[in-house]
Amino acid sequence: MGFVTQNRIMKDIHQEKIIILDFGSQYTQLIARRVREEHVYCEIVPYNHCLTDSDREHLKGIILSGGPSSVYQDEAPLCDASIFDMGVPVLGICYGMQATSRLLGGEVAQAEKREFGRAMLTIDDNKSLFDGIDSAQLEVWMSHGDRIEALPKGFKTIAHTSDSPYAAIADETGRIFGLQFHPEVDHTKRGAEILQNFLYKVCGCSPSWTMASFAQFAIDKARLEAGDGKILCGLSGGVDSSVAAMLLHKAVGERLTCLFINNGLLRKNEAEDVIKMYRDQFYLNVVYVDASERFLTKLAGVVDPEEKRKIIGGEFIAVFDEESKKLGEFEFLAQGTLYPDVIESVSVRGPSATIKSHHNVGGLPKDMRFKLIEPLRELFKDEVRALGKELGLSDEIVWRHPFPGPGLAVRILGEITEERLNILREADHIFISKLKETGVYHDVWQAFAVLLPVKTVGVMGDERSYENVVALRSVTSRDGMTADWGQIPYDLLADVSNKIINEVRGINRVVYDISSKPPSTIEWE
Repeated sequence: MGFVTQNRIMKDIHQEKIIILDFGSQYTQLIARRVREEHVYCEIVPYNHCLTDSDREHLKGIILSGGPSSVYQDEAPLCDASIFDMGVPVLGICYGMQATSRLLGGEVAQAEKREFGRAMLTIDDNKSLFDGIDSAQLEVWMSHGDRIEALPKGFKTIAHTSDSPYAAIADETGRIFGLQFHPEVDHTKRGAEILQNFLYKVCGCSPSWTMASFAQFAIDKARLEAGDGKILCGLSGGVDSSVAAMLLHKAVGERLTCLFINNGLLRKNEAEDVIKMYRDQFYLNVVYVDASERFLTKLAGVVDPEEKRKIIGGEFIAVFDEESKKLGEFEFLAQGTLYPDVIESVSVRGPSATIKSHHNVGGLPKDMRFKLIEPLRELFKDEVRALGKELGLSDEIVWRHPFPGPGLAVRILGEITEERLNILREADHIFISKLKETGVYHDVWQAFAVLLPVKTVGVMGDERSYENVVALRSVTSRDGMTADWGQIPYDLLADVSNKIINEVRGINRVVYDISSKPPSTIEWE
């Protein structure tokens, strides 16, 4: 695609933007999501990112995230102070507020009393960030052990708590603000209004970032990027790959070929359902490859979860490479890479550690003969779902629960065998079917069954049994970053348990997982 043409398309969709400088907070992505929810486009960059001419174009404001460091420590992460002279509003949140104060001549020190969790904020000035918030006090969420002891010149306090005399500060002449609390988390009452005030009233943004406008932008961009080339897309049947495939189909039509690889680790009837839906309903060119025996042979005797993942990932790449060569020449490989994948995989989260690697980014061979095309790499999961609706995908696809890349291999603790896979498939199918029948499926973020590597004594009929245990797991979440266990009605759980034990040979006990994330993860492996 020519640079001028591509640049024009980018300008059309990103007329306004907010840049978030990341200092390593666990909430940085959440800030970005909250900004996007207000239909304002934003990007996350590392705290030490040098803003380019492209970054500055259409820039309406800058947000400095929180972070785990203390600004007075040696080698504490600090951004370039020149951002305060760019003529756009700046909002520092938690560590970002302390960094702002430090860079502009204020004093920050360890607090005598730390604030973690809920705190009562007293608003001293109802203008700017607190405009329209008539309450004198507000419940907010704090997470800090340092505090500002002296304000930079030209700043004033606009809110305080009993332990933070400068819980919110402002230099309204320079349109620079700081919040010691986190407005982006649900625990802060009216936090959305505070961010709205910054975006709309301080920065002058308009709500122009919509999925309708992005859908046409993404189709045009993909069409130009692909030119006359052919695209190969790995299709799994999940939300991300489905939306990417539909978008590219609208962009290039028959020049898109989708490759569906059955690794033998799929849910009940999954391969058949995916092929039928995409071939018969959406008229996509889908090539089906059954490599289940190959994967199960490689996994024989393997019990370590990380080794399972590596084997499955490596084998998938090998199968994909072999099968793609049989299909002819393709210039592009399409992936359903999302914005969180990009952020975490390239460690743009400032000094924070990358928690895990993603198969979509960085897992491909270095000598890959394709050019990558990733139409979703600017989007969060909820935005992908909204885009799917814009493209005409059904609720069944758009609201499908996340499914791990290694499939049922990470939901079978211990060795993977065909027998154990069939046991888990049946139990999982009963659980999910009951959730759908009762309307509970869409009330939870994710639900599934896990086959445990233990057997327990039971009594079935008049005989003693010694069989497997299956654990049921459901969670509620907005983005999977944090999650609470799903409080499914007891009578529904009892019905599911009874049906599994009666109908699935090899299971005599069902348990329910009531752990949250953190400290637990959503998946068991």
